[in-house]
Amino acid sequence: MQYAMHESDAADGRLFECAEFTQRLQQLEGEHLDDRCDEVLYVLTGSGTATVDGHEHDLRPGTALFVARGTSWTATGDAHAVSVLVHDPAPAAATHAVVDLTAVQPGEATAGREFLLGATPEVGCASVTQFVGLIPPGRAPDHFHRYDEVIYVLDGEGVLEIGGEQAPLRPGTCIHLPRTLVHCLANTGDSELRVLGVFTPAGSPAEAYYPDGTLAVLPERN
Repeated sequence: MQYAMHESDAADGRLFECAEFTQRLQQLEGEHLDDRCDEVLYVLTGSGTATVDGHEHDLRPGTALFVARGTSWTATGDAHAVSVLVHDPAPAAATHAVVDLTAVQPGEATAGREFLLGATPEVGCASVTQFVGLIPPGRAPDHFHRYDEVIYVLDGEGVLEIGGEQAPLRPGTCIHLPRTLVHCLANTGDSELRVLGVFTPAGSPAEAYYPDGTLAVLPERN
C-alpha cells in the first residue's frame, strides 16, 4: 500500500515524519517554542493549563490547541496530547487558538459521517484543518482527497482499505494518506469509530472525490 501506518509505541513519542508533518505523542508540561513549525495539538488524557501569549487556557480531554511558529508557551499539569508539527506553514492570522471540541456542533460528511472542527483558518491557523471524525458502523464508498492527511485513531475499531488490501485500525493507530490516494476507512465494530485528522491545504473534511474524479456529495434531506 502507498501510505504510512504505525502504532503509537515509539519510545520518544514520535510516531512518524513526512514532508508535510511530524506527528508525535507529547506530555505538555514545560516550556515550548518552535521557530520553524506551527503546532496543532489534541489533548487525549490528563488536565492542566496552557499559557500562550499571556493568556491562560484549560487543558482537558477534547481540547484542541493551535500555536503559531515563533510563539513561546508553557503548560502545567499532566495533560498528554497528539501533536502535529506543520512544516513550512503559511503565515498565521493569530498566535494561537483553543477550541473545546466537546462543545462543537458536528458538521456532516457522506455516508452518515460527522466531524468536529478544531484548528482551522477560521481561528487563525492558515495551513491546516484539524478535526475529529465520527464514523458510524459500516463502510463508505472508495474515495480520495486533494490534501495530505495524518490520522490518529482515538476510539473504536475498523480497517483501512486501499487497492483491495486491508490493515486493521485500533486506538493508537496512526496513518499518513497522501493526496489523491483512493482509500476507505471502514468501521467494523458495533460502536462509533473516532479519528483525529490534520490535513493540508486547509479545507472541509467533507470534501471527497470518487475514484473517477467526481465530487462526492451529501444526500439530500427529505
